[in-house]
Amino acid sequence: MKRSLPVVLLLASLACNAAPAQRIVSLAPHLTELAFAAGAGAKLVAVSEYSDFPPEAARLPRVASATGVDIERILALQPDLVLAWRLDATAKALDRLESLGLKLFYVEPHRLDEIPQAIETIGALAGTEAVARAEAGRLRAELARLRKEYGARPRLDVFYQASDRPLMTLNGTHFVSDAIELCGGRNVFASAPLIASPVDPEAVLAADPQVIVAARGGEVAASGESADAAWQAEWRRFPGLRAVRDGNLFAIRAEEMSRHGPRAIAATATLCALLDQARSRAKATPAPR
Repeated sequence: MKRSLPVVLLLASLACNAAPAQRIVSLAPHLTELAFAAGAGAKLVAVSEYSDFPPEAARLPRVASATGVDIERILALQPDLVLAWRLDATAKALDRLESLGLKLFYVEPHRLDEIPQAIETIGALAGTEAVARAEAGRLRAELARLRKEYGARPRLDVFYQASDRPLMTLNGTHFVSDAIELCGGRNVFASAPLIASPVDPEAVLAADPQVIVAARGGEVAASGESADAAWQAEWRRFPGLRAVRDGNLFAIRAEEMSRHGPRAIAATATLCALLDQARSRAKATPAPR
């Protein structure tokens, strides 16, 4: 049976009276990051594909991907806790693991505030409560600081470009939209029907965002400049677009902003700074006549 984050929190409180998990398998990159943040990294015996942060995670065996779970390898590792993220492609394998008696906990943060909760949950299950509590407190303090500093700033219309081929965005149910709102922005596709929705350039032009933020791999500078500028060239074909007119085409590291882990909060601070750049540019750029 799938257990969502609130249920996991309840179960984790009960787990405080049980033996802490000693052998943990993580089945998603963000869960790996959450486990390390909770102080449970040393107890991980296997992780999923793309679990590359922190660097120690890269040395652990891979037993899952977005398209499958290696049930036999997981059973051979004899974990006493499996941290899971339920996808349609892996649902049957996860149900099979539960039917074989493995303890699965689905930790699925959907809002920024749920990331510290998830860390505390994993800490309770792994017996690393002190480390988890300290890290959760630090993250909550950072979220409170960002809300206080940016929440009342003038609102900006933002298009978050999750990918360019195909062109996709994220709707209001994704925590990236939560981050945009915290920074004083408005996700122009918050009402899109799917959490990850395809869009066409005409829809972006119609929305006329003041800022475009693209999720990119590789190196991205604090200024929002990325090594690959081809995506910007696509938008510069439309000089009347407000984001183009004001020079507000920014990039942000995809693996930091889009994963449901602790680095997303640091990425939110970067996003807030980028939107503040956009506000300054909007004031300095005269509107077209």
